Amino acid sequence: MYSAPSIQKLLDELERLPGIGPKSAQRMAYWILNADRATAMRLSEAIAEVKDTVHFCSRCFNYAEDDLCEICASSKRDASILCVVSEPRDIPPIERTAVFSGVYHVLGGALSPMEGIGPDDLHIADLMKRLAAEPIEEVVLATNPNVEGETTAAYLARLIKPLGIKVTRLASGLPVGGDLEFADEVTLGRSLENRQVL
Repeated sequence: MYSAPSIQKLLDELERLPGIGPKSAQRMAYWILNADRATAMRLSEAIAEVKDTVHFCSRCFNYAEDDLCEICASSKRDASILCVVSEPRDIPPIERTAVFSGVYHVLGGALSPMEGIGPDDLHIADLMKRLAAEPIEEVVLATNPNVEGETTAAYLARLIKPLGIKVTRLASGLPVGGDLEFADEVTLGRSLENRQVL
């Protein structure tokens, strides 16, 4: 406990951030305390601005400042390919590959009966409306390769396939630079299943 209540309040709030424990919170608090006022205020203003201006895209549920996110508003994207992800934070890594040029749909999570998250808790109904209204030829299921992500992908595939739309799943397997001796059985098994002809 700090004698200055404002320092303790700052520490308490910093510790609420994901992945930030007491030691990391202390380092961040000391940085803020030692920074000049202008630097600290820029951080404060950036947080306030993002909370005031960013909301969900009305079409895909990605983060946006306008009604549509930049991807949905772009005429350069291939609107016939739709990539389904769990969260908005899943989009930047895909975009960094510079391989995917389609559009996205964010579910807002993954199916998890253990946590009480069912189809009605996600943007699945919105996805089905998009598939009925937009000229989508392929849906890429890019949910995480864990139990919840696999369950969600399987559920969506069962819903979408009867519509006559091609459904694909991200391949999973060994990372580039990985060693076979350190791969777990599931990852190695998927690598074998998803092997390609050379």
